[in-house]
Amino acid sequence: MEITMYHYLFIGMLMFLIGLLGSVLVKNMIKVLISIEIMLLGVNINFVTFASFCYVGLGAVELAVALYLFYLMFQKKGSDNIESYKGL
Repeated sequence: MEITMYHYLFIGMLMFLIGLLGSVLVKNMIKVLISIEIMLLGVNINFVTFASFCYVGLGAVELAVALYLFYLMFQKKGSDNIESYKGL
């Protein structure tokens, strides 16, 4: 049996769902942080999968994440001046 991209994506999705379930159901803060770490591991598995199977797609995904983070920061501060983000 050949391991394809879909196998890696399934593992990444499974890790993300386990982390999501753990972060929603657990009351202990350390366990919630570990669950969030498992979610990020699933996302990283998907990023690496797209990087190895679809070479052009990773740059677009990274750009989309960066633009979304900038959008959220701009919404919060209302400025694109780098000096207003010193508190981060």
